[in-house]
Amino acid sequence: MDKKSLSSTFTFADGNKMPIQGFGVYKITDEQQLISAVKDAYDDGYRLFDTAQMYKNEAAVGKAIKNLGVKRDQIFVTTKIAEENQGYDKVMASFEDSLKRLELDYVDLLLVHWPIHTHFFETWRAFEKLKEQGLVKSIGVSNYGMIHLEYLATKANEMPVLDQIETHPYLNQYAMINYNKAHNIVTQAWAPLGRGSIFDDPVIVKIATAHNKSAAQVILRWQLQRGVSFIPKSVHADRIKENGDIYDFELSDEEMKMIDQINKNKRISQEPEMVYEIGHQYPHG
Repeated sequence: MDKKSLSSTFTFADGNKMPIQGFGVYKITDEQQLISAVKDAYDDGYRLFDTAQMYKNEAAVGKAIKNLGVKRDQIFVTTKIAEENQGYDKVMASFEDSLKRLELDYVDLLLVHWPIHTHFFETWRAFEKLKEQGLVKSIGVSNYGMIHLEYLATKANEMPVLDQIETHPYLNQYAMINYNKAHNIVTQAWAPLGRGSIFDDPVIVKIATAHNKSAAQVILRWQLQRGVSFIPKSVHADRIKENGDIYDFELSDEEMKMIDQINKNKRISQEPEMVYEIGHQYPHG
């Protein structure tokens, strides 16, 4: 049994550390609900909190963190720059607004939310500048494929330390994860549970029964054992606790393989290359 726990961290290429498991707040827009969920998560041992300009809840996250009354270095905060705020000047101005909403002097990790072809390099130049100014500890990207990272490498002074992508058992993304590992980039899973669409999969159910764990716990354990960071979200105190309770069992190599084999390369969200081309997200099923 490995000794990992909710306090386990990854060390980035820039030397900074980040908790492996975090708490996502996508679609939690009710302020009181969010404040309560963040407190539950903190009490259960979560220290990484992930938001974004697009989620329209940075101010509530700021309030939730303030309410915890803990030292700033005891928590790790991520936010993301939305597509409409890309480009050097817009990044600088909108990030200042984000900091105000979060009521923080800096964020631990700033991500480009989606790759778009317009302002591609200027956006990253602004990220490098914010890091230089100490307003951001580490810089990374979200939804970048290999081609976007290869392109960025042609002009970047510093490469992203993290790539946050959609990955779950139905979209295991091993090619991308292996590419990131080879380039010293941490892969972080958003929608790590496939938004609940995989809970009834017979393979997951069978493994969960064998370990007396829930489907969600098995999927998160699989993420952990394949070296991926993950940020499940929930507003339910019991689920938040359950999602953090994955450190007292281990999946065998055979079980890991069984989960790997249910991959369908099936996205529940947008195709990054399409967003890159059209410059914004689009309606999808």
